[in-house]
Parts: sequence; C-alpha cells; structure tokens
Amino acid sequence: MTTVWLVLLAVGGGFFAFGRLRTVGSVTPAAEVADRRRHDLTIVIPARNEEASLGNLLSDLESARPEGSRVVVVDDHSTDRTHEIASSFGFVDVVRAPELPPGWCGKPWACHNGSLHATSGRLMFLDADVRIDPGALEVVLAEHDLHGGLVSVQPWHTVIRPYEHLSALFNVIGVMGAGAGRATPTGVFGPVILTSVTDYRVCGGHESVRSAVVEDLALCRRYQDDGRAVAVLGGRPSIRFRMYPVGLRQLMEGWTKNFATGAVSTNFRWLVIIFAWVTALLSITVQLSQQALGAAEVPIWVTAVAYVVAVAQLLVLFRRVGSFSPLTALLFPVLVVFFFAIFVSSVYSTAFRRSVSWRGREIAVGWHRPPVESGS
Repeated sequence: MTTVWLVLLAVGGGFFAFGRLRTVGSVTPAAEVADRRRHDLTIVIPARNEEASLGNLLSDLESARPEGSRVVVVDDHSTDRTHEIASSFGFVDVVRAPELPPGWCGKPWACHNGSLHATSGRLMFLDADVRIDPGALEVVLAEHDLHGGLVSVQPWHTVIRPYEHLSALFNVIGVMGAGAGRATPTGVFGPVILTSVTDYRVCGGHESVRSAVVEDLALCRRYQDDGRAVAVLGGRPSIRFRMYPVGLRQLMEGWTKNFATGAVSTNFRWLVIIFAWVTALLSITVQLSQQALGAAEVPIWVTAVAYVVAVAQLLVLFRRVGSFSPLTALLFPVLVVFFFAIFVSSVYSTAFRRSVSWRGREIAVGWHRPPVESGS
C-alpha cells in the first residue's frame, strides 16, 4: 500500500509542477488600460514549407495586427507554395533566408535574418501555425509594458484529427518544464516571443543561440543570464495553434526534436518532480495491465482509485493547454506508452545518431555539443 500512496502523492505533484498558468484571456483587462497607440513593432514569421498554415496566420494578421506594425515573412528555402502565399498579402514583406551557414540551425537563422529588418521599437516572432484573434497581440504588448524583457505565449493547442491527441501529455509537460505557471519561468515558447529590439541586440539575439535545436529555451537563458525579466502566458482563448497538422510522422519528428534537448534544459529540481509524476502515470498504466491479465498484486479497487484520480487531474490539465477531449484523459495509458516511445527515440537520436530529422533537414544534436555562447 505504501507504493500506492507514493503513486497518488506523485500524481498530486502534477498540479504543483504545472502551477498557475495565466492566460491571455485572464489578463485582458490590463490591455484595456493601454491606449490604442501606434506601435513600433516588427513581426517576424520564419517559414519553411508552411503552405498549409501560413495563409491562415496572415489572414488573421490582416485585421489582428496592432496598428503601425509591419510583418516580415522569412522564406527559409521552402520547396512548396510558402513564398507565393506570403507574397499574395500586400502588407507583408517577404525575404528569402540566405544559405544556412555552418554552425547554425534553421530556425535561429531565419529569425536572425528577419530581425535585421527591425531597427527600433519591439520585435515579435510568430510561428507560421499560430492563429490570432483581434486584440490578442495588444494584450501581449501590454504585458511587455509591465514586465519588459522577454514575453512569450504558449498558444492553446487546437486538435482536430485523432492522432493529434497524442500531444496532450507533451503539452502539459512542456508547461511544467518551462515553469510557465510559476512566478519565475525557466523557459519560453517559440511560437510567440516579444521583446524590445534593444534588449534583443544586447542579449545577442538568435545569433547567440544559433546552434540550439530548441532555440526558445536557449534564448530565455540568455535573457535571464543578463538579468532581464521573463514572463509567460497561456494563449487561451485568443492565441492558438495546430501543432502537427500534416500527420503522425510529423508529430513524432517534432516531439523527438524537442525532447532531444528540452529535458537537459529543465531545472533539475523540477525535472525530478516531473519525472516522478510521469512515472506515477506509468505505474498506474502497469497496474491496469496487470489487472487485465489477472496478475495484479493490489486489489482492483486500489487501481481503480488511482486511475480515477489520474483521469480527474488530466481532465483539468489537458483543458488548460488545448481542446483535448475527455476521452483523451480516459485513455491516458495510451499517451503514456507513446510518451516513453518518443523518449526512447530522443535518447537514441541524442546519444547515438547525434541528429534529428525535421522538415527535410538533419539537425545535429547531442549531449556533448559545443555550448551556446554566453554573450555576443
């Protein structure tokens, strides 16, 4: 029974690790205080083979971009209609990224080249799969008025096809690992990042994290090392995205890439708590399997209680990060098995292959890669 109590305690620790994630909707009143002034804002959208998503974001920005802002799309050597789609919007400046230099990962290179078009004011990086409601970016700007430094938003994950529900556990763990629900986050989220041009230049920008596969975590570390504030919001309800719309293979490649370096960037204390929580979910999954096979060492009611507690918690957490259905929480053992499969794949890619595949590129990874620069 001691093991059972430890499992339940670890499950309860999930709420502690998740914290209290503030959302764009919850801080909207703060934006109402701000006047509707023109903003010296440059929005940079790095785009590589984003024909399935880019048009949606640019359609949103036609009406949702703050007054006075400009939009720059960086075509990162796309082989589809990305450049054509971006060029069809008259308010968009489209630039082509130069050839990728040695030592650079693709996204930092695209963001760096986009940032060259901002000489003053503020700079926002948006992923091409983000969707924006009118007024949402003003909320993010108001948050930056309060905190300065680096402000990030983790968009609310819109899921449509069944396989996309496999991302639920990863989304929750991403919030936990970044400390997004705590007073002092330890990470930010690449889909939406806002900073001043001055802070960006002083901290070295994407050039200082050019070799980072998970460049958002590395950039956050640069700002914090320089003593600058970091704030994170959840996107619900007006900033959202659909992460991997192309298919299961894209989803698996995406999470393998993120896990390859994300875990080692997480604060060790919180990594232990998160690991204990995931292990508790795995223990419950194993107990369910044993009950089904008639090989369980604990009474069925004990397993049932642990399962109900886990489902209740996941129902709450999943709805805080995306449009995941109650069935997703009920079937969490499937998510746990998938999670550990991706974890093993990430360890293999990091320790043995030393690379991951993403959008047609092989990206070098590994625990012994040269460290990100501490300055520029």
